[in-house]
Amino acid sequence: MSPDLVSRLRRSRGEFDLVVLFCARYYHAYHGARAVAERAVLVPTAERDPALGLAIFQPMFRGVRAIMYNSPEERAAIEAVSGNGHVPGVVVGVGSEIPSEVAPARARQKFGLSKPFLLYVGRIDANKGCQELFDFFLRYLGASERNLELVLIGTAAMSIPAHPKIHHLGFVDDRDKFDVLAAAEMLVMPSYYESLSMVALEAWALGRPVLANARCDVLLGQCLRSNAGLYYEDATDFMAALDRLLDDRALGASLGRNGRDYFKRHYSWPVIERKYFDMFERLTSESARSSMEPLPGWLARRRPTVPAAVDVVANLPSGPAMNVQAAEVSA
Repeated sequence: MSPDLVSRLRRSRGEFDLVVLFCARYYHAYHGARAVAERAVLVPTAERDPALGLAIFQPMFRGVRAIMYNSPEERAAIEAVSGNGHVPGVVVGVGSEIPSEVAPARARQKFGLSKPFLLYVGRIDANKGCQELFDFFLRYLGASERNLELVLIGTAAMSIPAHPKIHHLGFVDDRDKFDVLAAAEMLVMPSYYESLSMVALEAWALGRPVLANARCDVLLGQCLRSNAGLYYEDATDFMAALDRLLDDRALGASLGRNGRDYFKRHYSWPVIERKYFDMFERLTSESARSSMEPLPGWLARRRPTVPAAVDVVANLPSGPAMNVQAAEVSA
């Protein structure tokens, strides 16, 4: 919480042309958007989880000056839940600093990674699909004679199976992360909820294929639009996709090339910066199209007819967004 920041925005609203606010459900973004709605450019980073269905967020999505979306799927979900199609918006995402050189051999030597391995990078949490990943990987080991290991990078918020083929490296610096990523056979993304997977983009920037959870619309959409990853819905899919990528090196190399091109076209920093500055220029040359709705009163906040957030999200349209030109390029 930062009440002083919000007070400063409200007190000095004329000092700023635009205010960029990240993460819709965080205190500073929610209250900052209400403090300077006519100047607020929101980067929602909204996932398709129950929080998206909370009624408190819908007026914010309708009342800010513009929205910079992370993915076409995020945009589709927010527009469906809030009816904010009149608010200027564009799919931007975020860039990543990709090193000019990586050293897979350095990572193998430093961390003792002598065997082929599948890599996960991120918070090790059941909400990120990690329990399912462990279950599927152990089932794969039980059904296959392949000498494959699972390497984890990130902070653990759950128990990690004590298995000789599962290695937790903990938190590592960026150089080590990119070295390990370059050494991996592929990156696995088991998450159910994402607004954008930066680590998938980083894997593609390094030419590595991705194996993703198809039940996450964003990950599925990224794999399909990039043609740079395979995806799974259950353990059978997971094991078959692993075998396919490990057996067909030409396929893995082709997916990696596609991923590198996809990153360069859509997520390199010059592309990201151009989209932001194009939006800023547009906003300074046209009048605001919307205004922030007032907060509901005491009775309205306690009305018993508001649907449960989880039901709101369950009833939203789902699936990957495939109209690349309209969804990723145009405002």
